[in-house]
Amino acid sequence: MNFIWETFEGMRIALAAIWANKLRSGLATLGIVIGIVTVTLMGTAIQGLNRSFLEAVSTIGADVLYVQRFSWFINSWEEWLKAEKRQRITLAQVRAVEKQMRQARAIAPFVETRRPVNYKNRRSDSVTVIGTTDQFQFTKGISVALGRYMTAPEADGGRPVCVLGSTVATNLFLIESPVGNKIRLGSQTFEVIGVLEKQGDFFGEFSSDNAVIIPLQQFITSFWHSPDFQIQVKVIDIARLDEAKEELRGILRRIRRLAPGTEDDFSIDQQEMFLSMFGRVSRTIASVGLFITGLSLFVGGIGIMNIMFVSVAERTREIGIRKAIGAKRRAILTQFLIESASICVLGGLLALAIAYPVTLLLKKQLGGAMSPTVVTIALLVSAFTGILSGFFPAWRAARLNPVDALRNE
Repeated sequence: MNFIWETFEGMRIALAAIWANKLRSGLATLGIVIGIVTVTLMGTAIQGLNRSFLEAVSTIGADVLYVQRFSWFINSWEEWLKAEKRQRITLAQVRAVEKQMRQARAIAPFVETRRPVNYKNRRSDSVTVIGTTDQFQFTKGISVALGRYMTAPEADGGRPVCVLGSTVATNLFLIESPVGNKIRLGSQTFEVIGVLEKQGDFFGEFSSDNAVIIPLQQFITSFWHSPDFQIQVKVIDIARLDEAKEELRGILRRIRRLAPGTEDDFSIDQQEMFLSMFGRVSRTIASVGLFITGLSLFVGGIGIMNIMFVSVAERTREIGIRKAIGAKRRAILTQFLIESASICVLGGLLALAIAYPVTLLLKKQLGGAMSPTVVTIALLVSAFTGILSGFFPAWRAARLNPVDALRNE
């Protein structure tokens, strides 16, 4: 009970001292304000990035393997040149994979190019034209918002039909329904049979929003007679993903006639590679932000410590009087720790007020928001910094001899 009363009394005295020296206390919090603004914005930005990334990477599919000549992540010019010399993946090799793969739920070959798309007097430039089969909707995990996707006979027969990404449909048709109308891809005319749901463009390469999907045979006939194919393989059981990957690797080595012991001349990528890469990037960003935050809080903590030493020196006689009438060391220590922590917490509240409008902008760009967790962490960091910075001045005040303190003028 005495401790609670001492804490309450210490808080009252501390707040009175802060109010009596408003300008000094305010200036002392500048380093704390900068540090808390940094940690708040960093935490909000990282949360938003993580959310946007996970939503985007989910479109890649955790149970899908991607086969192509070039790896998703090439770290040097030499690696690119080496990959460039690899033999192309042909349609015959794709058909062999489709026949021999036993642990695949769906297999979709695809090729792509860039072309302008026209409808009447409207035009959309640099649209990704994807040639693929009916299995692409399963390996890609896409959904049709309007109309339908191509059927197997349409894909195999190479009918001039197409499915539009949401961005292309919006740009070309505005408020008019695209389904049933015809667009021009280069010199070819295609009937629109469906429009895809919006995926988002966090990963432009993997998003279908700015794409037109056409039958593979129509693509080969109209745009590229001997393309370099990519293959998407959706496995039957994600728990056996590694086993399926090894089966796929063995099939590819066999059909591409690679001798035992030679290096693969293809790449098999998966979602885990993106997660690992993003984890490294996120940790690097967090480390840099933590260093900047720590530096700001250190500078702010030094300022708070100096102010508390000044406060102790100014109130030495007051401390002597309190100790002379029975105040214990614990009460004096508590009083100055509360004062130091209060200055920092007030700085933290000011920092949150400054950071909040900025987080609203981050919410529009990254989808992040100032969560209760971030606010709680910011205030706890403020209080901890105050206690740590004020401990030595408070300890010095608590150990003052009352007789010597009373002699102070």
